[in-house]
Amino acid sequence: MVRRTALPLVLRWAVLLVAVACWEVAARARDSVYFPPPLRIARHAHALWFSGNAGHLFLTPAAVDTILPSLGRMVSGFVLAAVAGIVLGIAVGRSPRVYALCNPVLQFARAVPPPALVPVFVVVFDFGTPMQVASIVFSAVWPVLVNSAEGARATDPLRLQVVAVLRLTAPERLWFLILPSALPRIFAGLRLSLSLCLILMVFSELLPGSDNGIGFTLTDAQTRSDLLTVWAALVLLGALGHLLNTGLLAIEKRLVGPTASAGRTA
Repeated sequence: MVRRTALPLVLRWAVLLVAVACWEVAARARDSVYFPPPLRIARHAHALWFSGNAGHLFLTPAAVDTILPSLGRMVSGFVLAAVAGIVLGIAVGRSPRVYALCNPVLQFARAVPPPALVPVFVVVFDFGTPMQVASIVFSAVWPVLVNSAEGARATDPLRLQVVAVLRLTAPERLWFLILPSALPRIFAGLRLSLSLCLILMVFSELLPGSDNGIGFTLTDAQTRSDLLTVWAALVLLGALGHLLNTGLLAIEKRLVGPTASAGRTA
C-alpha cells in the first residue's frame, strides 16, 4: 500500500524536476536576458519576498505589499462567489420550473468572457479594491451556481420519495440528502471558480489605479524592464494556483471521498 501511494507522488515530482532541469540547461545554453534560468529566478524571488525574519513568517515588506493584498482579494471573491453560487444554485436546481426559466440567463452569463466585464465594474465601483472583488465575484459565481443547480437536479428521485415517507423537514432534506448528493458537482464548480478567481485577481490588478498586488508588480516590473521580477511573479502565480487547488482537492476528498474525486479529476 505504501508503494502504491508513494510511487505516483515520486513520479510526479520526478517529472517536475526533469522539466526544471531541462529549463535550466536550455536557459544557460542560450544565455538570454529574456529567458533566465530557474535557479536565478528562485534566488531572486527568495531575496525579494521570502528573506524576512522568522517572526514575520520569512515574508519581506515587499511580500506584504505584493502577495497578501492579492490573496485577500482572491479569497474574498472566491468565498463570496462560492456562498452565493451554492445557495442560489441549490434553490434554482430544486425547482424544475425555476430552472427552466433561469437556465437561458445562466448560460448567457457564464459565456461572457470575464475580462470583458471589468470596464463595467470600473464604471460602477471606480478603481480600487471594491471593483476588483466585485469583478472576481461576478465572474466566478457562475461555475458554482450552474454546477450546484445541476447537482441538486440530479438527486435520486427514489431517495426523495424515501425522505418524503420519513417526513423529514425541508432543512433536514437539504442537509442530509440534497447537499451530499450535489457535493461532487459543487466541488467541480468550485475548482473552475478558483481558477477564474486567480485570473481575474491578476487582471484587475493590471488596470490603472492599482498600487499593490501581484498584477501591479508584473506591470511595474515590465515598465522597468525588470525581467527577473516578471518571471518571479509568474512562477509565484503558478505556485499559488497549485497550492490553492491542492488544498481544495484535499477538502473535496475529505467531504466527498477519494473515489468520486479521482473520477472527476480523470
